[in-house]
Amino acid sequence: MAYTFHFAYMGGSIRVKIEQGEDIRHLSELDEKLWTVQSCPVSGLEMDTQTLQLVDRDHDNCLHVKDIIATADWLCDRLNPECLMKGTDEVVLTDIIDEGLLAVAQEIAGDKQVICLADVDAAMAAVQVPVLPVPEAPFPADVMAAYEAKQAEYATWFEDKKLEQMGLATIAEDRVAPGMKEKDFVAMGEAIAAWKAQVAAIEQTNADAKAQALAPFTPLREMVVLHRDFYCLLRNFISFEDFYNGQAAIFQAGTLVIDQRACALALRVNDMAKQDAQAPASGMFLVYCDCVNKAGATMKIVAAVTMGEIRNLTVGKNALFYDRQGNDWNAVITKVVDNPISIKQAFWSPYRKFAQWVQSLINKSASEKNNKVFEQMTSDAQATIDDPKAAAEARKQQAFDIAKFAGIFAAIGMAVGYIGSFLTSLANGINSLPWWQLLIWIAGLLLVISGPAMVMAGIKLRSRNLAPILNANGWAINADVIVSVIFGATLTKQAQFPLIKFPKKGKK
Repeated sequence: MAYTFHFAYMGGSIRVKIEQGEDIRHLSELDEKLWTVQSCPVSGLEMDTQTLQLVDRDHDNCLHVKDIIATADWLCDRLNPECLMKGTDEVVLTDIIDEGLLAVAQEIAGDKQVICLADVDAAMAAVQVPVLPVPEAPFPADVMAAYEAKQAEYATWFEDKKLEQMGLATIAEDRVAPGMKEKDFVAMGEAIAAWKAQVAAIEQTNADAKAQALAPFTPLREMVVLHRDFYCLLRNFISFEDFYNGQAAIFQAGTLVIDQRACALALRVNDMAKQDAQAPASGMFLVYCDCVNKAGATMKIVAAVTMGEIRNLTVGKNALFYDRQGNDWNAVITKVVDNPISIKQAFWSPYRKFAQWVQSLINKSASEKNNKVFEQMTSDAQATIDDPKAAAEARKQQAFDIAKFAGIFAAIGMAVGYIGSFLTSLANGINSLPWWQLLIWIAGLLLVISGPAMVMAGIKLRSRNLAPILNANGWAINADVIVSVIFGATLTKQAQFPLIKFPKKGKK
C-alpha cells in the first residue's frame, strides 16, 4: 500500500508537509513532481557548509532530489526517523538503531543518555596515533628556496648554452651565468625532489593512519550533524515551509535597512547576467546592491521591497545590510527593477511619472538654452577680440526690430485670451454642478487617469513570484513561490513612530 503524505496550501501552490519521521522514511515514494525544489547550489546558503557537503553525495556542488532521498535512507537506517524532527545536535542514545554507532556513542557518552556534536569532536581530538618522522632536508630551507626561485632561469641558461655550443643559439654578453655547474645544479634538484617525494609519502601515511583511527567516529559525527540540520533542509527543499511560516529560509541572506524600512527578503546574487534576464518576470520591486564589510570583503545582494514609497529608492542610494550572523555591510544600490508595491503606490504612479517627465523636459530645455547662450556669448567675445570693427557692425545689424516681433506678441496675446476663456467656461460649468456631481466628476477623472495603473498593479501584486530570482541563482524551482500582498507586508518592516501631542496654541 502506498504511503500517504499530508499536503497544505502555501504560496500559491499545494505543497507536501513533512510532519513526522515516517514522512522522511518514505521520501523515496514521494513523486518528484510534487517537490518544490528539484536542485539547488551548495554554496551561498545559510546552512552549515559541512551539512550541505554531506548531503551532496556525488560531490557536484549541487543538491538534487536523489541526494536528499539517499541521505534520508542513510539516516533512517541508523536512527529512529522521529528524532530528526527535533533539529538539535543532541542525539538520545535510545534513538540510535545501528549497533556499531550505538557502541561508539555509548563509549563517548559514558553515563549520559545523550550525545552531542561537541562530545564527538572532543573524542576525535583526543585520538592519538603514532606519527612517522619527516626526514631531514638535504639543504637548509633558505638554500632550497633560492634554488626553486632560480630553477627555471638556470635550466633555461644551461639549455641555451648547449645550443650555443652546437651553433644553434647565441647567449647575450650581459646575461648572467649560473653560479654553479650544471651537474651540481641537476644533482641538487634531484636531491630536493627525492626529499619532497619522501615527505609527501610519509605525510600521506600519517594521514591514512589518522583517518583509520578516526573511522569509527566519522559516521557518528556525520549522523549527529545531519540530525541537527536535515529536517531544516527538508523544510526549505520540499515545501518552503520555513519561508512561509515567517522563519528565515536558507536562501535569505539577511536584512537590508534602507529608507526607514527593513527588507527581510534579501538574497545573495551569484550571477548578475542571469538576474538581468529573469528578475523582471518576478513582478517584484527589486533593488540590487553592492556590499562591502569592514574587512574589505564584497558581496552582491538583491532585496525585494514590498511596502512603503519608492521615490527615494534610486541608483546610488546608500544603505546598510545585516547578514544572518549580525555583521553589518555598507551597501549601495546599483540597479532598480521597478514594479508596483501597492495599489496606493500605483494610484499615484501616473502623476509621479508625469512630474518626472515634465521635470526632465524643463531641465533639458533649460540646459539647451543655457548652452546656446553660453556659446553665443563666447562666440561674440572671440569675434570682438579678433575683429572689433566687424563685431560692432554685426551687432548693429542685429538690433531689435519692434515691427518684426509685433506679430509674435499679438499671437501670444490671442493664445492667452483663448486659454483664459476656456478656463472661465470650465469654472462656470463646474460652479453650475451640484456638489455631489462635482465629486463624481472628480472621481471619474482620477479613475480615468489612475485606473489602468491600479488594475495592472493589482494583477502584478497577485502574481509576484520569487521563483525567477531563485532560478537566476542556480535553483531549479518546481512550483510558484508567490509573494502575496498580505505575506509581502511581513517581509518589509516600516518605521513605527509614536504619537506626538502638539501643544495647543498659546501654551509652551
